[in-house]
Amino acid sequence: MAEQGVGARVQRKEDDRLMRGRGQFVADVRLPGMQDVAFVRSPLAHARVLGAEVPQSCRGSVFMAGDLTDVKPIRAVSGLAGFKVSDQPVLATGKVRQVGELVAMCVAATRAEAEDIAAMVRLEFEELPAVSDMLAGRHPDAPRLHEAWPDNVFLETNVEVNIDAVRDAPIRVTREIRTARQSMAPMEGRGVVAYWDHRLEQLTVYTATQMPHIVRTGLSECLGLDQGQIRVISPDVGGGFGYKGILLPEEVALGWLAMRTGTPVRWIEDRREHLTAGANCREHYYRITGYASRDGRLLGIDCEATVDSGAYSAYPFSACLEAAQVASILPGPYDFPSYRCKTFSVATNKSPILPYRGVARTGVCFALELMLDAIAREAGVEPYEVRLKSLVRPEQMPFDNITKKHFDSGDYPQALRLAIEAIDIPAVRERQRRGEADGRLIGLGVSIYCEQAAHGTSVYAGWGIPMVPGYEQATARLTPDGALELRIGAHSHGQSLETTLAQVANEVLGIDIARVKVVHGDTAFTPYSTGTWGSRCMVMSGGAVKRACETLAGRLAQIGAWMLKADPATVTVKDARVVAPSGSLTLAEVAKTWYLRPQDLPATVNPGGLEVTEGYKPLRDSGTFGYGAHAVTVAVDPETGDVELLDYVIVEDGGKLVNPMVVDGQIYGGTAQGIGTALYEEMAFDGSGQPLASTFADYLLPGPTEVPEPRIIHMETVSPYTEFGVKGIGESGAIPPPAAICNAVNDALHSLGAELLVSPITPRRVLEAIAAGAASRTEAREAVQLAAGELV
Repeated sequence: MAEQGVGARVQRKEDDRLMRGRGQFVADVRLPGMQDVAFVRSPLAHARVLGAEVPQSCRGSVFMAGDLTDVKPIRAVSGLAGFKVSDQPVLATGKVRQVGELVAMCVAATRAEAEDIAAMVRLEFEELPAVSDMLAGRHPDAPRLHEAWPDNVFLETNVEVNIDAVRDAPIRVTREIRTARQSMAPMEGRGVVAYWDHRLEQLTVYTATQMPHIVRTGLSECLGLDQGQIRVISPDVGGGFGYKGILLPEEVALGWLAMRTGTPVRWIEDRREHLTAGANCREHYYRITGYASRDGRLLGIDCEATVDSGAYSAYPFSACLEAAQVASILPGPYDFPSYRCKTFSVATNKSPILPYRGVARTGVCFALELMLDAIAREAGVEPYEVRLKSLVRPEQMPFDNITKKHFDSGDYPQALRLAIEAIDIPAVRERQRRGEADGRLIGLGVSIYCEQAAHGTSVYAGWGIPMVPGYEQATARLTPDGALELRIGAHSHGQSLETTLAQVANEVLGIDIARVKVVHGDTAFTPYSTGTWGSRCMVMSGGAVKRACETLAGRLAQIGAWMLKADPATVTVKDARVVAPSGSLTLAEVAKTWYLRPQDLPATVNPGGLEVTEGYKPLRDSGTFGYGAHAVTVAVDPETGDVELLDYVIVEDGGKLVNPMVVDGQIYGGTAQGIGTALYEEMAFDGSGQPLASTFADYLLPGPTEVPEPRIIHMETVSPYTEFGVKGIGESGAIPPPAAICNAVNDALHSLGAELLVSPITPRRVLEAIAAGAASRTEAREAVQLAAGELV
């Protein structure tokens, strides 16, 4: 049998069915008598609902808030001091606070007929002034989204450590940096199918979600059902990225409708709904000052950060997760003595935000790494030199940084050195000096990041949100013919868990991964879990699977020892066999005895048999820290503003890699998303809160011609706290590209006096920056001439 355990580069088991079109997604579910739902959504961002007119012929097919009298609103609270609670009604009651908010639910035999009914519903609104900009939303005179609040701020946070000590630092650089709001774009949109099982008195909900058990808990709270009366099934899911990591009002609405009508009902999100009404992310504003020594060593950061949290607090992560995380993670992997960060989570008339791949880290990395390049220019040194002076060093590990983040292991300076060596800085600088025949300008950019993953109980308990991870459990069951079933509470929607968890089982038991079946995505069969988020699956579920397989191996060894008449202390399990000095048995032979010939077993055999459930937490609760360095060269056309990526190097350290091929795939995909953030993706709104992108003609995504194949260099610094030393890597590719690419563009445009401090870096913004740089140079030249008396 070929090597299949931890570290093997085996092909994904999932691909056989998915590449052949044999996957089953929510839209593939067909139930007898199923009807389709279309929603009437608010066309306004902020308005009072004065009334609705439903044609007489449609009244049995249209449901509004007044019909859902026994349904509670969605509530995602936080225990952080000062957090303001928002109730998100399943269907709008009295007021709408975003374009696309659900107002009425229409049901018919087909989606087309349901949409026809929705088009006949006439709504009457009183339009109200909208809050379309988060900075304006903080103003005392801004319109109030939630009338009971004194302002539009969900939460303010403040962290301060020794900031006054660096006020007189030799280098002080201040910038205003902004990132655009984005709309996540998984291949499959959201979808829900719900039906009521009269025999079991149970609501079954098929939904494209990353966290089936959390959705069940949320549905229970809103619908007033015991959780045992709800079964949530998440089949194949075509990408999540956080977009499928919240409780949807559509899930609650369809659950209620299925119970009310006794008929299976379905809603499949179309792309227009996804872009105009679905949750967004990543709209940040930073006013940030960096302090450094004359040679460029970072001494301190002072920042005020504002995050657009949208109209409601999304369940379960809450509206404050992004901004409050900014304060704790802004220092990144750097060691410096002085820090202050104040954050604001602002309510606006836009869709709620949720934790997109990388959560707050992409914006934080963008702000911090742009600042370090600005400091390097002020100090007159290469940007990588500033970083090498300030990165936490390997001999400091494990390391508690200025915000008490506990770094488990790593060699951050070495990752950066490998990246700059691979990108060949001397050759890039020489190319810049020579110039390009086509007039384009060459630039070099670097960024370094860290990713806290597999957050533990203590980390999330402090947030006081409806979801706190505990022990992650896994069940391992040996079947009568010697195959293995693994049941996990996390969900695989691109993470390759059906392959990598089978590899973990193979490492312990030696069972061929073709005979290992991973069951997930069904609350009826799997242990409770907070689901898949925060790059936690291989650390948490992988650890639980290892523990379960080890316990199972102990039971197999006990039975095998009896069958082989051997001393149990001399018996081991390896290569799918129970091995003793006197001989060996296949696991299938042992399983057959347990299940089919119990008369051959002693009375002292463990009655738990060959099915075990074990829970797992890492040795420390603080999470793991994967990290890496990205280096990129670009060519910028100063005439058109076009940016081409010429070379892209990634150095990545995710601890022990269970499957390097899977890791490469995760990094490739994340990097493509990061390139989208850097150069293309922007969900813009006008002053009245109207989204300006409703198709992919308006919301740009990178394609194959825009994404170069990166060169990946792996480091493997194992974590001392996890099984096998693994760390999370699922978000790593998406975090640093915007910073690296923007730094490269700024390096290319430095001779023109241009600097970009916003993402995405569109051609228009490049040309505007060049024009602003030219104007600044002219003003500076005229000021010098005037001072010298050369101008009258």
